[in-house]
Amino acid sequence: MRLGFGFLRQFGGRTAAVLSDRSGNVAITVAVCLVPLMLAVGAGLDYTRAYNVQSKMQSDLDAALVAAIKQVDDYDEDKLIEKIEQWFEAQSDRSGSTYDLTDITVDKDGHTIRASASGTVPTTLMTLANIKSVPVGVVSAIEGPATSYLEVYIVLDKSPSMLLAATSEGQAQLRADPNINCEFACHSAGDPVKKNKTGPEIAKTYYDYIKSLGVKLRTDVALDAVEEVLDMIDKADEDHKRIKVGLYALGETTSQVLAPTYSTNAARKKLSDDSSGLTSATSTTATYFQVALKTLRNMVGTAGDGTSASSPLKLVLLLTDGVQSERNWVLTAQHRGRVTPLNPAWCDYLKNNGATLAVLYTEYLAIPQDWGYNATLAQTMNSSDWTSLWGGKLRGGVSSGTSRHDYIPIALQDCASSANLYIPAASEEDIAAGLSTLFTQYLTSVRLTQ
Repeated sequence: MRLGFGFLRQFGGRTAAVLSDRSGNVAITVAVCLVPLMLAVGAGLDYTRAYNVQSKMQSDLDAALVAAIKQVDDYDEDKLIEKIEQWFEAQSDRSGSTYDLTDITVDKDGHTIRASASGTVPTTLMTLANIKSVPVGVVSAIEGPATSYLEVYIVLDKSPSMLLAATSEGQAQLRADPNINCEFACHSAGDPVKKNKTGPEIAKTYYDYIKSLGVKLRTDVALDAVEEVLDMIDKADEDHKRIKVGLYALGETTSQVLAPTYSTNAARKKLSDDSSGLTSATSTTATYFQVALKTLRNMVGTAGDGTSASSPLKLVLLLTDGVQSERNWVLTAQHRGRVTPLNPAWCDYLKNNGATLAVLYTEYLAIPQDWGYNATLAQTMNSSDWTSLWGGKLRGGVSSGTSRHDYIPIALQDCASSANLYIPAASEEDIAAGLSTLFTQYLTSVRLTQ
């Protein structure tokens, strides 16, 4: 620092000497050159400042439009314009500059908003050339996915664990029932229910018996959640010309129950038809996510930009308990380490093709009274085959001593395209509302187009 200040003193002394030199034309030459030099330096500083103000103005305008598009269905055009002006003003830190909105166009039907802003930035050294301000201006336009062509792929986990009673209360009721003493409806069709287990037959299957009790299983609640989404699609696309919906069952692989269609009525029929394979009347014997998600990728294909029916955006809504499992693994001691959370890397099959993946975790409620649960999901991650067999990598900062059950939500968070597209749902109400929440969050996401 001393060396730097010494240099400045020497430079300043020499400059003063030059300027005070009257012996020739040096002083005149320096004076003539100094003004353009100062103007050049000043222009650089002033235009840099103007650029920074313009960047901030663009950011303010973008932020105002992002806030506005999410409210486009809640206000009329005049009220929305007023809101945009308020949001823009709230975002703005003028720092001596002057800029205002100059034009706002709102298209409620098309879910698009366009706005522009302009202003001036006061100069400093450029005032020597009588340039007192620099004009700046920006334009922003935005639209939501609700304006785009969209295909929604609803994927239901059909593993036996999805036939677990949906609530802890339901589980307790079934566990206490003397005819079954079991929280699940996933026993085979060859296992009739007998009164007090040894008496006369009272139901052909565990599912039939539990259904007669009015206890909802997680699959039942998942179907209610799908109904909610279909209602939302009807509202978002009243003419049924932009949003298609398809239904899929996930187990050992993925089966297409209904190819993407504009008809939500066709989807509703599948949801209530036991032969579709989506209801609680049936389940698969295993869940192999690495196979099922790769198969689903081929069915979904590559996402487009949403500008046409041939290039739709693609949203996958996955309802699952997130457990990689097979019934025989639970029964065989040497294979119990295979029962683990899914490997989030398998979700990249879809995300790498541009599809947005939203995950509703139909929470696997702990069942410590069940020996199979205690032998598998209640065990730790480091006692499992998650890394050695399934290739999983623990999230940083998470202990390998975490139980497999407690790691399920972590794995599913990493599976989803973003944090706000993952929702855990433990209760019947949470499951029913969770899928529609994910769909709403996707529809209210936005794209800046200009």
